Amino acid sequence: MIKYLGSKRLLLGPILEAVAGFEGARTVADLFSGTSRVGHALKRAGYFVLANDHNAFAHTLARCYVQADADRLRAEAEKLIAELDRLPGRAGWFTETYCERSRFFQPHNGARIEAVREAIAAKSLDPVLEAVLLTSLMEAADRVDSTTGVQMAYLKSWAPRASAELHLRLPAILPGPGEANALDALEAARKLEADVAYVDPPYNQHSYLGNYHIWETLVRWDEPETYGVACKRVDVRERRSAFNGRRTMRDALRAVIAECRSRHLVVSFNDEGFVTRDELVEWLSERGEVRVADFDFKRYVGAKIGIHNPAGERVGTVGRLHNTERLFVV
Repeated sequence: MIKYLGSKRLLLGPILEAVAGFEGARTVADLFSGTSRVGHALKRAGYFVLANDHNAFAHTLARCYVQADADRLRAEAEKLIAELDRLPGRAGWFTETYCERSRFFQPHNGARIEAVREAIAAKSLDPVLEAVLLTSLMEAADRVDSTTGVQMAYLKSWAPRASAELHLRLPAILPGPGEANALDALEAARKLEADVAYVDPPYNQHSYLGNYHIWETLVRWDEPETYGVACKRVDVRERRSAFNGRRTMRDALRAVIAECRSRHLVVSFNDEGFVTRDELVEWLSERGEVRVADFDFKRYVGAKIGIHNPAGERVGTVGRLHNTERLFVV
C-alpha cells in the first residue's frame, strides 16, 4: 500500500484484537478509511466492512481494498494490468507539472504514469474494476517517487528509487463483499450502521488532501490549477476539513462520536492531536465503558530529517522523535 502519514500498519494487531473482543460483532464501519489498510485487514479477518472517506483517492483505495471481490475481478484485472504495464510513455500535463515544474517523479516515469492513466480513462470501466487499476497505478507511482512519504515537498536530490522503472502489479484484493462510501464523516456516522465503528480522524492541522494532492489529481484526472513549489491543487486551500482546525476539531469529533450508529467504538488518536486524552474519555464515556491502550511509536520519517526552508537548507530540528498512539475501546 502507499506510504501514508498516520498509517496504522503497526497497530493492526491491537485494532483487530479490540474488534474481536466484541462478542457477536460481524460488521465494522471505518469512518476515515484513508489507505484502507485497517479496512483491508478487517475484511481479511472475516468482517463486512463499510469504508468511508471524502477524498477521491481514498474512496478509490476503499473500492479496491474493501469493496472489490477478488473472486469476481481478479482475472480481468490481471489481464488489464499486464496490458497497461506494456504501454510506452506519453508526456503531457502531468509530466510537465510533477516532473518538470516540480520533481516528484523522473520524467520517464511521469510519462508512463500519464499514458497508463489516459488508457484507464478511455476504457469506461465498471467503477470498482477501474478502482483496482487506479490503485495499481498509484502504488506503482509511489514506489518510484522522490519524497519522504508526503507530497508537501519533494527531495532536493533524486531518491534512488526514483530512477527505477514504473511497474504495475495487482493490488492485494480479497474475496468477498464490502462497501466503499465517499461521505462527509458526520454524514457517514449518521448513515452507516454497523456493530462496530472504527474512528481514526485527522489529529491536527495536517491535511490529507494537501499531503496527497497528486493522488487526488491522478484519480480525478482533471488538470487542476496549481500553486506553489509543490504544484498543489488550488482546492487544497478551499476544501478545508473541520478536523484540521484547532477551533473546530473538538466539535466535529464529538459530533461524530455522538452520531455513530454502532454499539461499539474503537477510536484511534495521537498525543500530538488537538484533543486531549481526558476529553476523549469524557466524550466516549457517554457511549459506555472506556478502555485506553497506549503505544509508543517513532514519529514520521520527516521528523528525523528536520525542518528546512524552501531552498532545502536545514533551519531547525523537531522537538521529539517519538509519540504515543492511543486506542480507545468503548
